[in-house]
Amino acid sequence: MYEHLGELLTVLLTLDEIIDNHITLKDHWTMYKRLLKSVHHNPSKFGIQEEKLKPFEKFLLKLEGQLLDGLIFQACIEQQFDSLNGGVSVSKNSTFAEEFAHSIRSIFANVEAKLGEPSEIDQRDKFVGICGLFVLHFQIFRTVDKKFYKSLLDICKKVPAITLTANIIWFPDNFLIQKIPAAAKLLDRKSLQAIKIHRDTFLQQKAQSLTKDVQSYYVFVSSWMMKMESILSKEQRMDKFAEDLTNRCNIFIQGFLYAYSISTIIKTTMNLYMSMQKPMTKTSVKALCRLVELLKKTFKDEELFPLQVVMKKLDLISELRERVQTQCDCCFLYWHRAVFPIYLDDVYENAVDAARLHYMFSALRDCVPAMMHARHLESYEILLDCYDKEIMEILNEHLLDKLCKEIEKDLRLSVHTHLKLDDRNPFKVGMKDLALFFSLNPIRFFNRFIDIRAYVTHYLDKTFYNLTTVALHDWATYSEMRNLATQRYGLVMTEAHLPSQTLEQGLDVLEIMRNIHIFVSRYLYNLNNQIFIERTSNNKHLNTINIRHIANSIRTHGTGIMNTTVNFTYQFLKKKFYIFSQFMYDEHIKSRLIKDIRFFREIKDQNDHKYPFDRAEKFNRGIRKLGITPEGQSYLDQFRQLISQIGNAMGYVRMIRSGGLHCSSNAIRFVPDLEDIVNFEELVKEEGLAEETLKAARHLDLVLSDHTRNSAEGTEYFKMLVDVFAPEFRRPKNIHLRNFYIIVPPLTLNFVEHSISCKEKLNKKNKIGAAFTDDGFAMGVAYILKLLDQYQEFDSLHWFQSVREKYLKEIRAVAKQQNVQSASQDEKLLQTMNLTQKRLDVYLQEFELLYFSLSSARIFFRADKTAAEENQEKKEKEG
Repeated sequence: MYEHLGELLTVLLTLDEIIDNHITLKDHWTMYKRLLKSVHHNPSKFGIQEEKLKPFEKFLLKLEGQLLDGLIFQACIEQQFDSLNGGVSVSKNSTFAEEFAHSIRSIFANVEAKLGEPSEIDQRDKFVGICGLFVLHFQIFRTVDKKFYKSLLDICKKVPAITLTANIIWFPDNFLIQKIPAAAKLLDRKSLQAIKIHRDTFLQQKAQSLTKDVQSYYVFVSSWMMKMESILSKEQRMDKFAEDLTNRCNIFIQGFLYAYSISTIIKTTMNLYMSMQKPMTKTSVKALCRLVELLKKTFKDEELFPLQVVMKKLDLISELRERVQTQCDCCFLYWHRAVFPIYLDDVYENAVDAARLHYMFSALRDCVPAMMHARHLESYEILLDCYDKEIMEILNEHLLDKLCKEIEKDLRLSVHTHLKLDDRNPFKVGMKDLALFFSLNPIRFFNRFIDIRAYVTHYLDKTFYNLTTVALHDWATYSEMRNLATQRYGLVMTEAHLPSQTLEQGLDVLEIMRNIHIFVSRYLYNLNNQIFIERTSNNKHLNTINIRHIANSIRTHGTGIMNTTVNFTYQFLKKKFYIFSQFMYDEHIKSRLIKDIRFFREIKDQNDHKYPFDRAEKFNRGIRKLGITPEGQSYLDQFRQLISQIGNAMGYVRMIRSGGLHCSSNAIRFVPDLEDIVNFEELVKEEGLAEETLKAARHLDLVLSDHTRNSAEGTEYFKMLVDVFAPEFRRPKNIHLRNFYIIVPPLTLNFVEHSISCKEKLNKKNKIGAAFTDDGFAMGVAYILKLLDQYQEFDSLHWFQSVREKYLKEIRAVAKQQNVQSASQDEKLLQTMNLTQKRLDVYLQEFELLYFSLSSARIFFRADKTAAEENQEKKEKEG
């Protein structure tokens, strides 16, 4: 009974505080009374009868005294409780007074034990009721328990302020001293001064401990979320149902306790700053915002259903859901909207935590239900629209627009690096990974989804398009910026479709040529389909480049771009072959290769002239012992990548040649018969037409002759690139390169392991590093063997035969074991053998694919002839 009475008194105190803090209501009430005075002077002007004004004014005075003077609580406790007609005398009932006081002390004992402790739930609200009950007891019986009074004031040192509503703070010490001044006089001046000093320093102490509180609760909440995920994913057992339910209840209650503590810290601190009119530091704002984020916990979709089941069970024994909703309700942020710009500035500066935006907007949405009860406007929709507009303007100003400008600036500076417009050294100017903003899912707010990626993409599309139409000669620059936006930030930009381009342009030959070193490292070559596939992308798709794209690009820039591209490739290969030579010259590598050559010469007669498989494995392991990169790559891995990049460059040259033929074929397709093309110049001469016509006919003959020649045969770029490097490779000073053929077996083993690993990632959710083709390696090996004239030396190893025999032998051994074990019916052993057999089949298949790819690549370099045979053939042709 007394607890319910305390709750009622808490409500009355809260109403007093709401009215006392509602400045607008008081101002409007004063204005209304002034208006009423004007009406009183001239009632006929307002169409009101004068005799009705006085009763109405009396009613307003009564209403003001009961509600607006802040005396609701006071009026309640100062009622006449004693009977005036000689009946029951409440104030003189000593038994009731003693019982009343005992009940207050009992409630206080229960509240005091948990107040300010981690297990606190609603003790602060009950303490407000206790203070109200104590004042009511004094008002009725006019006696004060000095010891208990001091106990109440001691609690004020632990809890100097209590949040009654979203934006109202209440000081219990002020309340007790004001309502019971007679009791306050019993305290010495030193005690009263201590209470005042403690309240003044409490806010400062709270501000200093905020950062520590954030760190502590971050650890607590993270630990709680891990426990929650663990217990929700745990399968329930019927024999331990009660135990599981108890554990779940404990964890849910612990989450509610954390939510209550965090909510109390946020509300008390923010309202104290507002009440005491002191400025809040930026550090405090950031700390409070992090606490707001911690309040919004979310669950995965697969966890939602078991959570709902558990909550239905818990509803039978607890009101946990309502309590959690109450404590995690962030509607108080409506009164503290000034912190939102500071919060957004911090999110922008610390983009690594961009995902926390979802939590803050979830908290901002909590303000909506309360606003829907607004009655001071014609419709609450007006208030909601104003709130929506204000939040969006702040978001645009402090995040989205800044992000758009920064991305545009970064793209411009990156494209114009040759101008040295700004210091781009990240060690000096710092670096923010703004791409993290574009990985965010759209944020729901009111009836819209805020898609940061779409917003920035639209801004860049609009800006680039408008500026391109103003300066059409800058189309290449903005096209490069679009590509850079896609590569760096994963933004899917809209092409401007300029007249000089086609609808299926693809990646431009000019761009590839200028950035050949980037292209060969980011794209993978497919030998059979003659296509390049992007290695990885931030988008949901991978870019591809095929012959048709190259042909379109050649048609845009002209066939002259082909020779320039091959020249750029030559310059690129020079740099790569320098690294290649350094690797082969390294003492660790060279000594191992010389040992392997000597070893093979010694055992080849006993081993049927086949290079042993285990020798290649041993080489791989030995190289790995020399050290690995932070990414886990050995020196042999890096050497394989170098050869793949060289092969990719050669594959690109092949595609350039094919694209040129394709472009010429499309251009000549309107000529009826390529074998029988008439001479238009002679026909014009026979007809005796004008000189201008004769000149036009001569030009037409030249164009047709050029297209016919280009479509019939292409330039032998491969032969050019072999002839230019082969003499240097075969010089005596580069004799260390002659060891290359013996490193091919361990290289192929390294490649096969890498290829299988990439293909396995295709079936995984995280597809980073996934790939299904990388024929650049085979092309690179074939090209280098040709440059060194080592096809015969490599063939003498009979490496692929050795590999095939090795795996077929192991497959037969596994099959034999399966036949033996099938009788014992050991399921686990049979499964292991099946997996072993599948693994061996995969490795054998991958080696076969590499063998076929290498054989195909060798055809391009005339693998059937040695260098001596080619020289002899050349002399015969010249003779």
